[in-house]
Amino acid sequence: MATAPRAESAEVCPDFHAAIELIGKRWSGAILRTLCGGPLRFAELAKRIPGMSDRLLSERLKELEEAGLIDRDVPDDSPVRVVYRLTEKGGDLTPVLDGLGQWASRWKGGAAGAGPRSSS
Repeated sequence: MATAPRAESAEVCPDFHAAIELIGKRWSGAILRTLCGGPLRFAELAKRIPGMSDRLLSERLKELEEAGLIDRDVPDDSPVRVVYRLTEKGGDLTPVLDGLGQWASRWKGGAAGAGPRSSS
């Protein structure tokens, strides 16, 4: 499989670096990937991302909201419930996250430099 040619510059683009730092922060990618399937309430997100504390989920949701990747909606319902969804900006990450998911499935458990996972 051929790879695209690399840019000649050895410098890392600051925008790229900031984006990787944001979505690569622990649990942020899992939250975004989960919301790619549609809007969810806090409890639904917590259930779909096992091993993450409610405190950390709340913190990451605030960070992603501040970055403009998700919206927090509080419908006029009783009892009060909060729904999280991707913004247009966050939704634009869907193909990126899908591609990363495919890459992860192919190379799951592989150490750096190891070949693809066996399909048997």
